[in-house]
Amino acid sequence: MDDCIFCNIVSGKFGSATLYENEEFKVILDRFPANEGHVLILVKEHVANIFEIDPDKAGRLFKLAAQIARQMKDILGFSHMNIMQNNGTIAGQTVFHFHLHLIPRYENDGITIAYQPMDLTDAQIEAMRQKLTISL
Repeated sequence: MDDCIFCNIVSGKFGSATLYENEEFKVILDRFPANEGHVLILVKEHVANIFEIDPDKAGRLFKLAAQIARQMKDILGFSHMNIMQNNGTIAGQTVFHFHLHLIPRYENDGITIAYQPMDLTDAQIEAMRQKLTISL
């Protein structure tokens, strides 16, 4: 897709600080990082979000993320990390090509990635559990 920045990075049309690449994924440093060492794992195939990605490919992506996170921790010396993946504008997605953020966290780094938790009753939780029971 010519208008997708990540497709252009995957194809080599746009440059990137590539850390790793295989036939399915490209791992790059985020050009506008939330913190030092912020990495993106891009799916080479253009899929917009988690609702479109093949579940088996998503599993391989997360396996790769765990391997990369361990190496990042060893090299950069941090002990905490945020792993983020946004789907849709309301959720904060700005590039509509599936990607996973690995964001190292350092003591007193000043970064806030949070939400305001809801205070639900047991009845509300049970009603949602009944509504959302999953069958695979």
